[in-house]
Amino acid sequence: MKLALLSDIHANVHAMEACLTHAKLQGAEQFAVLGDLVGYGADPVAVVKRLQVLVAEGAWVIKGNHDAMVAAPPTDVKSVGDSTAQWTHAQLDVEQRSFLAQLPLTAQHGHMLMVHASVDGPELWRYVTDQRSATASLDACADKPEVRYVFGGHVHLQTLYYRGAKADLMKFFPTPGVAVPVPKHRHWLATIGSVGQPRDGNPQAMYAMFDTQKLLLTFHRVSYDYHAAANAVRRAGLPAFFADRLETGR
Repeated sequence: MKLALLSDIHANVHAMEACLTHAKLQGAEQFAVLGDLVGYGADPVAVVKRLQVLVAEGAWVIKGNHDAMVAAPPTDVKSVGDSTAQWTHAQLDVEQRSFLAQLPLTAQHGHMLMVHASVDGPELWRYVTDQRSATASLDACADKPEVRYVFGGHVHLQTLYYRGAKADLMKFFPTPGVAVPVPKHRHWLATIGSVGQPRDGNPQAMYAMFDTQKLLLTFHRVSYDYHAAANAVRRAGLPAFFADRLETGR
């Protein structure tokens, strides 16, 4: 099976559709979305509707911190994130908010465990940014010895960690489009990057494809009209910073 892994769409329908199209051309047979469907971007309704259709077709979708915040936004605005969550909440109807609220925090399918942030307290939204935090996430799977692969998002970067012979985790930065062998005798953790808001200086959208038969993991970058996405943010009256970072990838 070829599994397309998407995360951190952030209401960017332009980037989402580009990644879905690219994945289908690559032969994707199953889709998984690892949280943060909404937040920051201008098109939460279009994104949620599209993902509801995918779920009906069998896609796996889990909850991110922005999804939780939008489903139940703070009443007191103390940050730009709070005000954006309130704006997004108002765009969605009751059924769409319920869809976000009811998403699970994790999903396990065979040897794969999917989480938005860290398996070590998924509801705490911890960032997996280095060997220490990746180790904590993998170690939290100790009661699930069948799990060999942890896939997450949240950090908006594409990174791969694997457990070496001495039980220490090794950090690897993949090359887009180059398949990485990920044999089952090791434990692996991947942050698959952000579809809708990259932060590595490259505005191209990110996602990954896992071939569960050949045990190959490929990280992809996908070109899309990020100027159109940025202009949609500006037209919506959202903070200009959210639009600017789409065009700079920062």
